Amino acid sequence: MVDGSIDGMPPDPLQVLHAASRPAAGAAARPRLLIAGATGVLGNEVLRQLAGSSAFEATQVLAREPITEGLRGVRTILVPTDAPAGWPPAAADVAVVLFDPPRMFYQRERALWTPQPGQLPELAAWLRRCGVRSLAIVLPHAPGRLPDALKRGLASLDEQAVAALGFERLLILRSARKPDEARAAHPLARLAHWMLGIFKYMVPSSEQPVRAATVARLLAVALRTAPPGIHIAPPELVWQAAQQDAAEVARRWLG
Repeated sequence: MVDGSIDGMPPDPLQVLHAASRPAAGAAARPRLLIAGATGVLGNEVLRQLAGSSAFEATQVLAREPITEGLRGVRTILVPTDAPAGWPPAAADVAVVLFDPPRMFYQRERALWTPQPGQLPELAAWLRRCGVRSLAIVLPHAPGRLPDALKRGLASLDEQAVAALGFERLLILRSARKPDEARAAHPLARLAHWMLGIFKYMVPSSEQPVRAATVARLLAVALRTAPPGIHIAPPELVWQAAQQDAAEVARRWLG
């Protein structure tokens, strides 16, 4: 019987520990994740779900100033300027870009770097220089404002420029967002606002806002299972993920 000893001597405990810490032969290395715009309700939920999973070796977030992260395995990358074109490259395999503005009463979110929509091509080009092969973009929009053709295709020249950069996988999720609530000072203005608010109920149910956790869950499944290519999720599909099993919706979406 083979007991791991030599000439009947017990094995060295240090050798046993070193052997246990080495990855198994043929085991695939986990990808490194980078998140730009880990702010707002959605950004915070995406960071929590993705960093808390075992799918990634490490999670990095872009920041304008040093912060102390409370999540295990999360570290910050300080950006020297607001223009991604001049940044030195980092190292990542998967990237997620979100555009939710930071909640100013959260000190951590104020320190993070959040991209502006017009910076998408420049940021995507920098991510390619970092070695990113899979890019996911989550684009919130006001309900009912986008034509169906744009929801299902590349909605702008910026997105077409990103698609031309040669990512192995490009995921675009369009999720509905609640319209901003502004309280008018004058009573007549508030009455008019209330009367106009009736029309909010005319927004199709498939474009009603969904919870950030639903979007983050669908994103996590898509990052794990999407084949190579460009995959675009319109708001209707994100809404379906809130009503059904997100993994099943992602399976139908990704074919």
